[in-house]
Amino acid sequence: MPARLRAGGAAAEPGRLVRYGGAVNRLAGSGSAYLRAHADNPVDWYPWGPEAFARAHELDRPILVSIGYAACHWCHVMARESFADPAIAAVQNALVVSVKVDREERPDVDAVYMEAVQALTGAGGWPMTVFCLPDGRPFHAGTYFPPHDRDGLIGFPRLLEAVAAAYTERCGDLVSAAERLTQAVTPVPLPSPGRRGAEAGPAALAAATTRLLEQLDWARGGFGAGPKFPNAPALLFLLGRSADAEPTAARPGPPSARSPGAAVLRTLDAMAQGGIYDQVGGGFHRYTVDGSWRIPHFEKMLADQAQLASLYARAARLYGRAGDLRVVEGTVDGALADLAVEGGGFATSTDADTEGREGRFFVWTPSELASALGADEGGLAAQVFGVSPQGNFDDGTTVLHLPRSLATVAHDFGVEPAALAARVDGWRTRLRAVRARRVPPRRDPTQLTGGNALAAIALLDAASALDRPAYRARALDVLELVLERARRADHLLHAFHPGAVPLPATLADTAALGLACAAAFEATLEPAWLERVGWVAEALLPTYRDAAGPGWFDVPTGHDARLPIRPRSLEDGAAPSGTSLAVLFGLQAAALLDRPDVRSDPVAVLAGLAPTAGRLPLAFGALLQALAAACAGPVTVAVTGGDADQRAALLAVVRERYRPHVLVLATPAASATSATGGAAAAVVCHGRRCGLPQRGPAGLRLELARA
Repeated sequence: MPARLRAGGAAAEPGRLVRYGGAVNRLAGSGSAYLRAHADNPVDWYPWGPEAFARAHELDRPILVSIGYAACHWCHVMARESFADPAIAAVQNALVVSVKVDREERPDVDAVYMEAVQALTGAGGWPMTVFCLPDGRPFHAGTYFPPHDRDGLIGFPRLLEAVAAAYTERCGDLVSAAERLTQAVTPVPLPSPGRRGAEAGPAALAAATTRLLEQLDWARGGFGAGPKFPNAPALLFLLGRSADAEPTAARPGPPSARSPGAAVLRTLDAMAQGGIYDQVGGGFHRYTVDGSWRIPHFEKMLADQAQLASLYARAARLYGRAGDLRVVEGTVDGALADLAVEGGGFATSTDADTEGREGRFFVWTPSELASALGADEGGLAAQVFGVSPQGNFDDGTTVLHLPRSLATVAHDFGVEPAALAARVDGWRTRLRAVRARRVPPRRDPTQLTGGNALAAIALLDAASALDRPAYRARALDVLELVLERARRADHLLHAFHPGAVPLPATLADTAALGLACAAAFEATLEPAWLERVGWVAEALLPTYRDAAGPGWFDVPTGHDARLPIRPRSLEDGAAPSGTSLAVLFGLQAAALLDRPDVRSDPVAVLAGLAPTAGRLPLAFGALLQALAAACAGPVTVAVTGGDADQRAALLAVVRERYRPHVLVLATPAASATSATGGAAAAVVCHGRRCGLPQRGPAGLRLELARA
């Protein structure tokens, strides 16, 4: 190893070098579909591992870490423009050691270098392009780079040459830059709660609610002007605030203007009518490039389907709107079905591109509608779905959306809304059949523990909202599969598909599985699920704990030493962070297991982060959900006595609407035991303070509201 790079770096591993020369691509045998898609590139790709680091040390070259994922449109663009170009690949092969990383397979590597990209540029995204010293410490980073200078971006070959020249001529400067950047992204202990920790929660909740309502796009729904992401964690927080505002009503009326409930419903309607929602096949695309939810990037991610199905299902349970139920059904039966894997479980994503064109599978022209539905019906469908000769997409085609609500269209055409809705459902069925003959988007078969856990939670939410036992059964099957394939004696695996790298699960994987097991217990009241909650809380979470203070890291102790830092993600992005999921799970597990000690870490994390979450609620939606639960205190309901029908009637009262802070137990706490005279009774406990047994719906609703 060159002396100039000895400080702070991991040594090369002897005996691990491979032949170098020509285009020796090492990705063909990978378990990652994304890496295999680059196996034909004329680039000397290495997967992340010791061989790449050893080669960089031997050649004394910088490492290029290129991170993407299978469904990423701009990853495909950069691959076509640069990585598949023999001339550009020759420059790359001559100047750097190239490492290709699938962010789905290695979220730990992605988290570390995303911190670096954001620290250097103020933004992040994929493809991620990071230049590192041979020991892996980053010194320069960005996202997409074109094949030549364009739109204010340096061309990728010129960037490679500039980095190589700097490494040769000013390596000391790069080492200093890497040291500063590594220090900047190294996690520090979480903030101490301080003297006012107990008071921080309610103030942060109020501040976060106010800021989110100020930031909402009331005209078009959602947050920001575009690109526009759903931000399910923040919307779920606002939905919980709306549920808390009316605790006694089985079905609250329409929320007041500019309230948390109004913000959520406005956004749900806008997304359901937009192009972000697949109007033919159901489910949601990743995000839209515009502010009106019309023009998406077309990838579909399992985590998005799961979170949005849960969001619409919980909103339906709170407000009882039929439109929300239709979206839940469409997402579960459509997008989740597209991601279902033979043998059980769900794949990670479907691609944005088809036949080399973005969105080709999803877009339509007037003539295609007429061909599928007939001239008259096709013309009416074009009006309903906003299809025009000029289109709304790049190539003159149209992304289907609902420019006007079906109720408005029905009024204008003088037909009954129910009749028009049935007609539209018929169109969707026929268009689905036509679309099925097109070349479908590629699917990333990666099966992730965390994503499948979120999908199981969504199925349980959908089962409650739609009263579909089949959804509940499917959720339990998914969880049993995850536990069968990913569970080991003392840890979980991150992925469990055939050929998956046997890496330990991340904190997010582990906490999501714990939450799913807790949801399964509440749905079934079977002790086996409670035992699994205890296993996650007691055996797994401690392996991620920060010994220097409250909180956890993203990876367990002793994880990959090649990473320049041990990552810790605090902010909620497209999916909740590991920290937020761990806090949510810890609060639930403490209540379900009657283990106050399990609650101490989540409460300490919340007290330290509450002020920040209150100031930046869009980045901490899931953490704010946990903060609301902590401030409400653990509320548990135990139903005992009587016969099965009597108990079911009381449980139906608890489950008749969305109650974000209420957990159902099989038996009451000892302090709540009371003679019931043989009739079924429900005991509601707030912490360790329990009310009188309630035998009727009215009394139980009132007791729930008091708690």
